[in-house]
Amino acid sequence: MAGYDVIVVGLGGMGSAAAYHLAQRGARVLGLEQFGVAHDQGSSHGKTRVIRQAYHEGPDYVPLLLRAYDLWHALEREAGTTLLTTTGALYMGTPDAPGVAGAELSARTHHIPYEMLTAEEIRSRYPVVHPRPGYVGLFEFQAGFLVPEQCVATHTDLARRRGADLHFNEPVASWTAGRDGVSVRTSRGTYEGDRLVVAAGPWTTQVLADLRLPIRVERVVLYWFEPRGRVEEFKRLPIYGWTVGDLHAYGFPYLAGQGLKVAFHQAFQEVTTPQAIRREVGEDESARMREHLAEFMPDAAGRLVATATCMYSNTPDAHFIIDRHPAHDRVAVACGFSGHGFKFCSVVGEALADLALRGETAQPIGIFALGRFKAMA
Repeated sequence: MAGYDVIVVGLGGMGSAAAYHLAQRGARVLGLEQFGVAHDQGSSHGKTRVIRQAYHEGPDYVPLLLRAYDLWHALEREAGTTLLTTTGALYMGTPDAPGVAGAELSARTHHIPYEMLTAEEIRSRYPVVHPRPGYVGLFEFQAGFLVPEQCVATHTDLARRRGADLHFNEPVASWTAGRDGVSVRTSRGTYEGDRLVVAAGPWTTQVLADLRLPIRVERVVLYWFEPRGRVEEFKRLPIYGWTVGDLHAYGFPYLAGQGLKVAFHQAFQEVTTPQAIRREVGEDESARMREHLAEFMPDAAGRLVATATCMYSNTPDAHFIIDRHPAHDRVAVACGFSGHGFKFCSVVGEALADLALRGETAQPIGIFALGRFKAMA
């Protein structure tokens, strides 16, 4: 049995970043992943993921985002690659829609550059977009997208270069923690370490069954379309999102070799488990997205190029969980990212390394504490 400073369970977006930051600090790291590198079975895939700073989910997230940007760029420099592409972002809806008003609140609070556009100005600037009369759009300059599979693979590769011992296709069966360390049993053996980090995505409620976490796993569908025409104009789009009542959808510019990616956020999802998720996408689901696009981007939904499914791990308040296990100081936990967490992987990995090695972090993660659920009960 090998002895490690930290064992990381799960090497998706958050776990691979944690392994990288731990190895970067000289820790002896073991990473355990039940699937392959940058797999498509969980929540860290999909070819593109939004990254933004004018965060409508709340101003408290913005300091973490600014640090995340710095860390993504540092990772790019170390790896000699591009992970983050800046396109700007346009959030559309009525002036009081959460995606607009919330983004403006965060932008004003943290002095993030933005501009407000009328419906007419949106259509003039982006003719393929047809906002409703009376809608406005908040344009944020520094938003863009990350390539999730490449981000995970880069964190993984650099962690290995710094000495991390990473095991793939090795499911974790159980773990224990005591005063002297932790022990993790897998399909291949048992490993001993001083500390444990659990970043198991939608499998977290199973790995941490003792906590009875209030996380609901939901199936999400992603769509890629070939526009009916005006492809060059679709290439010029920023990241975009729009709200109609309680319905929110978002999308990306047209990318060669992929198409135009769009999806619903926190809508039309079905409760599932990682073992039971329905991977097939029905014609009725594609038709629903086509119908939605018909109003806002009528030229968007031409030939359906591809679909994919992923999973949201939703908490009751849609905020993350980043904390130490309440019964085991040696165990750090990151989960419940509620469909908006991937952009934070770089800084969450740093915070998890802090928690594992020092028991605390300077990153502002207080709003993600586990104890808040007792207060909500």
